[in-house]
Amino acid sequence: MLARLATRDMNVSELAEPFDMSLPAISKHLKVLEKAGLVSRGREAQWRPCHLEAEALKPMDAWLAHYRTLWEARFDRLDAYLNELQAQTPTQTREKKRGRRTSR
Repeated sequence: MLARLATRDMNVSELAEPFDMSLPAISKHLKVLEKAGLVSRGREAQWRPCHLEAEALKPMDAWLAHYRTLWEARFDRLDAYLNELQAQTPTQTREKKRGRRTSR
């Protein structure tokens, strides 16, 4: 829903179109998003548009940035390790495994 609202404001019916959910279920989801401050609903004559409050996503993005950095570093180390394993011949790999078993 947030991704759809990122493109433009929509009423509940428009927002519900691609989802296999009832309008009451969509409304419940919207209420949760409203309570979280991610969505607001307006009133323009008979039209009641839902609007994405993108500013509310900034604290979450900042919080995730720390974990994004952490996981990128871990994936870089994993990538380096896998490249190291691929560079070894099958004999070197078996010897390395045997060396680890005997050192326990």
